[in-house]
Amino acid sequence: MSLLAWVDSKLNRKFLLGNVAGLLISSLVFLVLYLGMYEEQIAGERSNAANQVSQILETSLENAMLNQDLDGLRHIVDRLGEQSEIGNVMILSPLGEVRFSSTRPLLNRHFDTEHDATCRSCHALEELPRSAFLQNEAGEHVLRSVKLIRNKPQCAACHGTVDEHPYNGILIVDYDAQPIQAKATHTTLALIAAGLCVLAIVITGGAWFMNRFVLVPVNKLHRTSRALSEGRLQSRVDIPGRDEFAELGECFNHMAQSLEKSLAELREKEEFLQGLVDAVPDGLRVIDENYHIVLANRAYYQQLGLDGENRPASTCYASSHGRSEPCAPTLVSCPLYELRRSNEPVNSVHQHRRSDGGSMEVEVYAAPMEVRRDGMVRRYVVESVRDLDTAVQYSHEQKLSEIGRLAAGVAHEIYNPLTSEKMLLSSLQTLRDPQDKHYDEVGKCLHLVHKEIDRCVDITGRLLKLSTHSGTQVQIVNMNQAVSETFSLLQGEATQLGVSAVQRLDPSNPRILAREGDFRMVVLNLVQNAFHAMGAGGRLTLTTERADGRILLSVEDTGVGIADNDRRRIFDPFFSRRADGVRGTGLGLAISRASVERDGGTIGVSSELGKGSIFTVSYPDPEV
Repeated sequence: MSLLAWVDSKLNRKFLLGNVAGLLISSLVFLVLYLGMYEEQIAGERSNAANQVSQILETSLENAMLNQDLDGLRHIVDRLGEQSEIGNVMILSPLGEVRFSSTRPLLNRHFDTEHDATCRSCHALEELPRSAFLQNEAGEHVLRSVKLIRNKPQCAACHGTVDEHPYNGILIVDYDAQPIQAKATHTTLALIAAGLCVLAIVITGGAWFMNRFVLVPVNKLHRTSRALSEGRLQSRVDIPGRDEFAELGECFNHMAQSLEKSLAELREKEEFLQGLVDAVPDGLRVIDENYHIVLANRAYYQQLGLDGENRPASTCYASSHGRSEPCAPTLVSCPLYELRRSNEPVNSVHQHRRSDGGSMEVEVYAAPMEVRRDGMVRRYVVESVRDLDTAVQYSHEQKLSEIGRLAAGVAHEIYNPLTSEKMLLSSLQTLRDPQDKHYDEVGKCLHLVHKEIDRCVDITGRLLKLSTHSGTQVQIVNMNQAVSETFSLLQGEATQLGVSAVQRLDPSNPRILAREGDFRMVVLNLVQNAFHAMGAGGRLTLTTERADGRILLSVEDTGVGIADNDRRRIFDPFFSRRADGVRGTGLGLAISRASVERDGGTIGVSSELGKGSIFTVSYPDPEV
């Protein structure tokens, strides 16, 4: 990781780097300015001291020159040169010749005061005191103090008038610069050490302050915000105190509380909406303009054979048609396509694919819906999907219910009076007189009436068996008995239509596992369909048999037969092609197929126009 990335990843690192950089830069600038000012101050102090020494020396020199005491003057220069802080003392003539010097090799040397490198620094000082740091003739770093020895009237005898010769010479004193620089260096190092201490204290204090009053609250806010983003809406931040971060924490907690409340209300509304659509018995789904299902209810997924947990988000054509692209509107009546054209509700019949690979017929009622979302008006399609098989089952249950009510009425209106009449007949048999000449004849009549009453009671019982609700559990059903008893209810209708019936029942008396009421209703529907196909009379054959581990029921008629195109659709709900021209409900065969398949059986048909049809119902043999 680069230094920039390392610093950029944490706020305290940014703060630390910024403080260190700022303090270092300011400290360096301060030291540079202070060092220059300090050296200048030391140089000024030394210059003042040099001026004082030069003043004393100048006075001594004037006395020595007035007294023509050149040896004394030379002695003074030598004694000054021997001082530890003074490197050299020179007296130059007005023309720049070294007349006196504590350093002997410099005697009689001539200095070009206008152009000499050691003199230019003094010329550059202009009005400032004539003292400067430079390298002397021996290459040593010195503080050179230069003072003019001005001419005075008492010196006119040797040096001429003051107007013509304003000064008599130049006094140069070189002070050793090393002690000055050493003192400045020591002071600078002390200042650096003190600055580093101050810097460490400032950084430590600043880091503690930053961590205690900034980073800790920020980290708390960060952890809490992350917890909220992960869905833990009960998370809150605890920042003590009354500063800005504490107020920010209170505002943050209030925002989190409001967010939690809003999301809870939103979830409740979503659950209410989902519960509302799940309560609709028909399948319901909402589709956007891109064919995506944005909402669907439980009934819709149950129609497709999906449980409540397995509800994949998908497109309408992939979910119900198993396609990878939208349905072609020329082949399928697509509600989205139709609503784009007319914006009016449409009704159509589709074939939906189940998750197990099977298919089912559904009736789709679609209506448009417009909703404003994200500041835009968006169009949706609401589809109500009704499973026609369920509608068939519902119609079947309604039919059974009607038959049940009819049977209950028959039991009330016929069964009870017949029972009373049977009791009265029994009483008459006991009361008749054996001496009566009609005793035997009356007995025969009473016996015949008693027998017919038993037959009526038996027929009523068969009707009750047919109308009994089957429930959800299968039971052992005697196929021969169920077929025979059910057909007996239609025997009178067969006679009226001129239909002769033959029952070829398997002598092994086969039994199946089914719902008895449903099976009897299947036999009733198949026999009635055979009657409809033989409007001018014919022959009906009912056959039961065992074959290849199955138990079969065949209902064969000699009617008009079924066309090939119709044979493929006769089991579809609401499809009706009765030979007698009567418009039926189209639910009889659909109900029969649903009942048989629910009990694990199958139903099929073979037919030939003009010769008749054979409907075959097959169940697994429970004894195999």
